[in-house]
Amino acid sequence: MTVPTPRPTLRLGLNLGYWVGGNDASSLPLANLAEDLGYSAVWVSEAYGSDAVTLLSWIAARTSRIDVGSAVLQIPARSPAMTAMTAATLDTLSGGRLRLGLGVSGPQVSEGWHGVGFGSPLGRTREYVDLVRRALRREPLEYAGRHFTLPLPDGPGKALALTIRPPRERIPVYLAALGPRNLELAGEIADGWLPVFFSPAHADRQLRPLKAGLAKSGRTLDGFDIAPGVPLVTGPDWRACARRVRGYAALYLGGMGGREDNHYTQLAERMGYGAEARAVQERFLAGDYPGAMAAVPLEFLDATSLLGPRERIAERMTAFAEAGATTLNVMPVGPGLPGPDRAAGALRIAVEAAELASLLASDPRSGTPRPQGTHEAPHSQGEALTHDHA
Repeated sequence: MTVPTPRPTLRLGLNLGYWVGGNDASSLPLANLAEDLGYSAVWVSEAYGSDAVTLLSWIAARTSRIDVGSAVLQIPARSPAMTAMTAATLDTLSGGRLRLGLGVSGPQVSEGWHGVGFGSPLGRTREYVDLVRRALRREPLEYAGRHFTLPLPDGPGKALALTIRPPRERIPVYLAALGPRNLELAGEIADGWLPVFFSPAHADRQLRPLKAGLAKSGRTLDGFDIAPGVPLVTGPDWRACARRVRGYAALYLGGMGGREDNHYTQLAERMGYGAEARAVQERFLAGDYPGAMAAVPLEFLDATSLLGPRERIAERMTAFAEAGATTLNVMPVGPGLPGPDRAAGALRIAVEAAELASLLASDPRSGTPRPQGTHEAPHSQGEALTHDHA
């Protein structure tokens, strides 16, 4: 008798992206709705505007169950010890709900904003994560690496240990990797991966180096969280919905890096959109932003987003799950941040779509969707998020 293949399941997360600042905090109360709807985590980002830690504290203080995650804390902005202190404090105050996201950012932000060289991002990430984990285990920090040395030699410094005891010795760490070598690093040292522009049709190519890294650490994809950030726009016409994602895609493909070092453009090339991605980049760098938006291929937007009515979104969610995604961190998008009513409606439709596709992970004790915050250490070493692009 043939045993049927178990249907894949999904957890839902909410990615709020960057806070635009000012007095407009209209997107932040969405975290409360996401918690009520059973979302697993709410994530916030930082670049060179609002910082992620302040927003995570704000959200953690106004919620009680949903996990809070940084997507990402920038490695060049903080020493490993400072990141460990921040993580320990946030995890304690939130009752063990932090998902620590770390990333090297890109060369323009690292060197232009933080004044830190971008070279050797893989090696720096490996050592940085190692030091953060040692500090969270409350070990005295003695380290002789290629990129970090603690204490500094021939000086008054001494090996110090973290003075507070967070609820968890190993706070979950995700890597948000783009390039093959960093995907392998994510599989080797992290508990999860937060991809950008994840496409079910192109997932196999990205999963190969990820699996190689997992094998190095004696693991498989079982228990490893693949949690892409996925733009979400609901409406009757998916093509009309796609128009509202064009600005987001054009910014990353065209403006997140220079002509030769935009790793999002390179990712699109590996997905088969090389000529189109370069056209977006050329127009963006020339200041033709409407032209850059128009040049983003409709197929690329559809492949990497959730667009259209509930039934179509359910079909796309199934494709994401079958491609290996275990958490979908949805990003309600529009011209700037969407209005709170529109975004709230989109979050509800996402839950309905996942239920329609019979994908929502459920609590075996109650049979209902559960908040999927991981309040115990996962089976690997914690969650570090890095958009390290090697």
